[in-house]
Amino acid sequence: MTIAEYFETITDRFLMVSFVTDFKILKQVDRSKNGHMRARAIFSDHSQLEFSEFVEQTAEAEIQLVTYSYHWADENGNLIRRWDNAPHFPHLDKFPHHIHVSEREAAPGEPINIFGVLGEIEKTVKK
Repeated sequence: MTIAEYFETITDRFLMVSFVTDFKILKQVDRSKNGHMRARAIFSDHSQLEFSEFVEQTAEAEIQLVTYSYHWADENGNLIRRWDNAPHFPHLDKFPHHIHVSEREAAPGEPINIFGVLGEIEKTVKK
């Protein structure tokens, strides 16, 4: 899979999900060996997700997620959850992966990608 195909897969997924009311790519750079996508989605409950992924293509033509940030907020901009792998919580298990559960508190997280995040959001939005 190429970087461009990976980003197209993300876009297609957001356009197919019934609880996504708006999706906009804010920035997309796809080079032969790496790329970056930043986008925003609005959901049927008026919450929104702004996310950023930087990916690289391996020698085996697989897409490897290098850095990510998925910021999910309610309609007033209050944090619901943010998943990222910025290296600022070295004391947490699973470092550098973590989840901001409030503006001041982070919990250990598992490696995750945009598809996993969308699945987590779907559990709440579609209740």
